Amino acid sequence: MTEVVLAHGVGGRSDLPIPVWLAMYAAGFVLVVTFFGLATLWRTPKLRGIEAGRTVPGLAQRIIDAPAVRRALRGIGVALLAITLAVAAFGPDDPSRNPAPTWFFVWLWVGVPFASMLIGPFYRALNPLRAISAGLTAVLGKRLTIAAARPHAQQAVAAHSSAVLSPAQPDAPQPRYPERWGYWPAVVSILVFVWLELVYRDASKPHTVLLFIVVYAVLQVAGGVRYGQEWFARADGFEVYSDLVGRLSPLGRRADRRLVWRNPLDGLASVRPRPGLVAVVCTLLGSTAFDGLTRTTAWYALTERASEQPANAVLGTVGLLASIGLVTVIYLGAARASTVIGHTESGLKPAAVFVHSLIPIMLGYAIAHYFSFFVFQGQAGYILASDPFGRGWNLFGTTTWQIDYLVISPTTIGLVQVGAIVLGHVTGVVAAHDRAVGYFAKRDAVHAQYALLGAMVLFTFAGIGLLVGSG
Repeated sequence: MTEVVLAHGVGGRSDLPIPVWLAMYAAGFVLVVTFFGLATLWRTPKLRGIEAGRTVPGLAQRIIDAPAVRRALRGIGVALLAITLAVAAFGPDDPSRNPAPTWFFVWLWVGVPFASMLIGPFYRALNPLRAISAGLTAVLGKRLTIAAARPHAQQAVAAHSSAVLSPAQPDAPQPRYPERWGYWPAVVSILVFVWLELVYRDASKPHTVLLFIVVYAVLQVAGGVRYGQEWFARADGFEVYSDLVGRLSPLGRRADRRLVWRNPLDGLASVRPRPGLVAVVCTLLGSTAFDGLTRTTAWYALTERASEQPANAVLGTVGLLASIGLVTVIYLGAARASTVIGHTESGLKPAAVFVHSLIPIMLGYAIAHYFSFFVFQGQAGYILASDPFGRGWNLFGTTTWQIDYLVISPTTIGLVQVGAIVLGHVTGVVAAHDRAVGYFAKRDAVHAQYALLGAMVLFTFAGIGLLVGSG
């Protein structure tokens, strides 16, 4: 039987080839050396953002952007959603026999961002909720147009006017997505999801997955019908997550919408401040840190005293919010210190200006905590797919397969985990420095970053410490 450990992500073996303290100090040393090397050699902004990149061949561009391809991708997304709902509703109640929880928590939540890092924010093209919303909007728009035409036709007949009916008055324009909302709806959707994943005891139950997807889909589709497709780019937590990570992909789009091969740092530099963006990134980073915390012996000892579910849920909720809050306070404090040291405007603006530098750190944490989870538990997704409804089928010949825990060694897992954290923080240091030399006055650009560097070193130590504590 396929074991399911969906409630948390670390869930894999790791074996660092060096002592933990040495890994921490080495990682911190790399960050500091990188920073002062940049201070010496990188004195002006070099990253071009959305204007950078070398165009892909025209044929590839035409194929990827072909309407038929886009429709096919949306159709695939809707089909996958329908299959997941059907399996969650009518498949076995046992998550170790039902693939829907693995598809949702592992393939979607973990796999899509990992793939976005490689090929860009492709989830936007697959997003079934976009397709459903667009279809409903088209149907409702036609009905409203017909309804609007009828009064005009009746008035024309009553007034004995021309035999040619007057055209229907155009519908009232669809309300624009409020710019002041920014990413705040996505913050809410991500927070609810990570609470379900990390706190709620029965998160991996198929019917829990079914209920969440249905409620989430109804709310998101309603928002899309109301505010248009822009809603999903700002409010759908899964799409926002994919988009942010996709900025680090070597494949992107220029401002003229041409597909390009680019330096991933240029893609990261294209992130611009919007309301709620800091909260999105800190929620993702803080929730991943909390996931690591819940795997430590200290957390186990604490939760043993609150064995009843209500008390455990309260403790988990407090821990999740505290982890997110701590990450947010550390980052905002560092940004505020940079404001003071750099003699620039007061307030939280620098927090929004430099938040893009947290995205690779967030991704590094995610890879470190979920890499082994994805490699091992992800296998259950296709193993269980052979008999999704528990009727003795063997559609793909995988029903007798078991999860292969030898597919990757503990040492490799440990190296990937620490490497992801260090590389994520080094990338963050580079991104922050490039923006700082264009944001602060030249005389203040370097020492204004000291507080941000300190925060990143702290995040590095915490990340490695949580990995070891969860081993």
